[in-house]
Amino acid sequence: MGEKVIKIEGIHPPDIFGLREEKLKLLKHIFPKLKIVSRGEELIVIGDDEELHFFESKFRAMLDHFERFGKITEENILEIMAHSDRMPGEPTEEEKSGELLLYGRNGMAIRARSPNQRRMVSSSAKNDMLFAIGPAGTGKTYTAVALAVRALKNKEVKRIILARPAVEAGENLGFLPGDLKDKLDPYLRPLYDALRDMIPPARLESYLEDGTIEIAPLAFMRGRTLDNAFAILDEAQNTTESQLKMFLTRMGKSARFIVTGDITQIDLPRHQVSGLLRSVKILNHIKGIDFIFLNEKDVIRHELVSRIIDAYEGVEKPGSKSEGDDDASDS
Repeated sequence: MGEKVIKIEGIHPPDIFGLREEKLKLLKHIFPKLKIVSRGEELIVIGDDEELHFFESKFRAMLDHFERFGKITEENILEIMAHSDRMPGEPTEEEKSGELLLYGRNGMAIRARSPNQRRMVSSSAKNDMLFAIGPAGTGKTYTAVALAVRALKNKEVKRIILARPAVEAGENLGFLPGDLKDKLDPYLRPLYDALRDMIPPARLESYLEDGTIEIAPLAFMRGRTLDNAFAILDEAQNTTESQLKMFLTRMGKSARFIVTGDITQIDLPRHQVSGLLRSVKILNHIKGIDFIFLNEKDVIRHELVSRIIDAYEGVEKPGSKSEGDDDASDS
């Protein structure tokens, strides 16, 4: 007779056992020789050693299923008990194809949905540092966050670091209400939104509390070394050359970096050159660094977004009429 304590940290117990513990009752029915007790974030199982070992392997397969799909049904449990031979963390056939990145909340499939997003996935597997540059709506940040979450789930890295410049569009933090966190949250909101699509709420809260996932302004990266981390710098067009260099040189052992930005929306003062623009010229010849340029064909928002991007690009091309030119001709 033995006893096994299995921790289910980061998962709200009703999500795995059911609101009325109907899934826990199903497990008790499947394993009548075991005493199974749920106590908070622990599952205590008592019984024969051989039966305990078999139960643990199946229950961990259940946890792996929940981790991947964001939910588990009674039918899923029965299927796992019947013939789940895939080891936790082993990619499915669909994941091996490269298009499916992971399953988010409520089983939502998160995929690379355009040619250049798929290039991001392929390049990230081959290069430790990747620059993804393109206009709004091309999915560059969302794809980068999905790659980071997948790496964390597959235990390829131990933590995720997400950074952004804190000040954009000429705004000054001092004029915003609240404490430092309140002032910074609006700038970091897109990163939170992406994470909420990909990680169950209780698990995400746990990751944020223990530092497994850190979302911070770029200035907080100074002086650090990021080992065993997947780091993403978003909105990099609003960094100076020295700021971007500072971030890139934080790279430690077994780390992977993705830098994303939109060079058509630079909010730096006129006298400052975007570090992202400079990086294309300075770093494009270095082995292990890749640049991917997304365009209007990668836009996954409303179809009007692609047309808006086309229209603005047409106005900004050399020789095109600007609004001011039209006004001058009318006068």
